[in-house]
Parts: sequence; C-alpha cells; structure tokens
Amino acid sequence: MKIDIAIIAGGYSSEREVSLRSAAFVMKCLESTAYQPWLVDISDNEWKVTSHKGESYSVDKNNFTSMVGAQKIAFKAAYIIVHGTPGEDGKLQGYFDMIGIPYSSCNAATSALTFNKYYCNQFLRSEGFTVAKSHRLLKGDMWDSNEMVESLGLPIFVKPNAGGSSFGVTKVKELEQLDRAIKLAFDEGEEVLCESFMGGREFTCGALHFHGKLTAFPVTEVITENEFFNYEAKYVVGKADEITPADLSSEETLEIQSLTKKLYRSLDCSGIIRADFIYDGKIFRLLEVNTVPGMTETSFIPQQIRAAGYTETSILVAILDELLN
Repeated sequence: MKIDIAIIAGGYSSEREVSLRSAAFVMKCLESTAYQPWLVDISDNEWKVTSHKGESYSVDKNNFTSMVGAQKIAFKAAYIIVHGTPGEDGKLQGYFDMIGIPYSSCNAATSALTFNKYYCNQFLRSEGFTVAKSHRLLKGDMWDSNEMVESLGLPIFVKPNAGGSSFGVTKVKELEQLDRAIKLAFDEGEEVLCESFMGGREFTCGALHFHGKLTAFPVTEVITENEFFNYEAKYVVGKADEITPADLSSEETLEIQSLTKKLYRSLDCSGIIRADFIYDGKIFRLLEVNTVPGMTETSFIPQQIRAAGYTETSILVAILDELLN
C-alpha cells in the first residue's frame, strides 16, 4: 500500500503557474516510489485535489483529508512547492503545525523571516554575511527619489519586499525611472525594497539536510543577456546560460558552499533551500534566500542534484522518509 502524500502547489501569487509546473515534475519523480503523490492545488477560492483521472475534489481543511469518490484520502505528509504566499511566508507551515501534518519546507518562523527580504538581510548581516545596502518602503509612504539615489547610488534594484524574485523587479539606471519602478513593485505587494547595486558574477547554491548530514550541492553560475536574472531570463529558453558546476576554483566553490551551509544553520532551515550570491572576485555577497526553490526539470536545484550524482527521485524520497520516520 502506497503512502498518500500531498504535493501542494498553486498559491495566490504571480508565480502560481511556475509552482504548478514544479509540482508536475515532483509528482512524476515520485510515480514509481513507495509514495502516492496527489496534487493539491491552492487558489484564492478553494483547495482541491486532482485525481489521476483529472477529476477534482475538495479538501477538508479541518483535518487535511479529501473524499476522492468513495475513497477517503488522509495525507501523511505535505511537500510544499508553492512559490510566494502562502507557501513561502509561513502561513501553510503554521496550518500544518496546528493539525500535526509534517511538511517538507522550513518552519513557520523561518519562512516568515526569509519571505521578508529586508528583515532577513538585516538578520543575516548581523550573522556576518555581506548584503546590499537597502531601504524599505511601505504602501502609503512618501519617498524622495533624489535622496534615495544619493543614499544607494545607481543602479538601484527595486523589488517587492515580500514575495518571489521574478515579478515586479526593476533595475533602475536613471533617476527618472525610480518612481515608476517603485509603483510597479507595489503592484505585487504592500512593501517595496530598494537595494544598492552589487556588480559581479551571479551564483546560486542549494543545500539540504538529509541522511543525518547538511549537504551543499554543486554551484550554478547564471549568465544572462538580460539586465538581470528576471522572469524572462528564468523561464524563456535561450535567455540565460546556467552552468553547473560553475567555473570556479575548488577554494571558491568550497567558500560558497560553506556560506550556504552557514546560512542554513543561522536561519534554522529545513528541506531544500537555495542561496543566491554575487561575486566580484573577492567577496561573495548574498542576494537572497529561497526556501521553496523551483523544481521543474530545468530548475537550478534539479541541475545541482544531478551534478552531485543523485537523482531527483532519490532526494525527494529521502526528504519524505525523514519526515515520516
């Protein structure tokens, strides 16, 4: 008898479709294992389970079960692949904590902290990480573009403070662009982060605690023809080169992996996380932390898993085994 596992995807953010693509890949990886994956699609209006025949059934949120025809499905664990709210901000984690269902990602407190880029960076700065200088704006705040540029310099990265990193992000190169960029970021949320530009090569590194050991995966370098690694660069074929393992010396690779593991411990992470860095040839500066990284076949983490000599299926099974044993 297979163990029923919920693969939770969708969500309320602009990254909903990417989340569903990640979920489809995770489910494919688990098909021939001891686990029976069920897609649980979370939207503004409802939570629904999709059967293997494509039929939809409602989820009872009181106990996280579903009647699929005459069969009652009681999920034993949840694999969270919701990008943005409520999968990365701690809301789903708090729900599962209350009803006693184990889940794959960081806990509610860690998720809430890492989802707020400003607070997370201030904490990580106190832990010794090098991060960009920044200003946070709340909806309704007034700002002086001249003062912002004087303080942060140009270019300035403007992005939603809480949310994914793909939507509402602008690289502002001229003063006249700043107001529009801030307004665009406010379309994605209630808070906006304006950060000083950090030049250099961009790298990303995943990490996971499994088999009793914290492991950092091989590093990926991201090279894009775009101004920065935005939504188009991430998801449009040919817009970026992703080199795994990255062309770094063994010492540089070890340094970024050590920083990623230090970050994992500092934030008390669980499951798979990904840390993004900028490297100017001297210092690895932290860009941001992603506690629910993408899991499509071409996403960074699957690339790094394969480069490390594992299969995606073996890693997913290890995560679920650890949750349930």
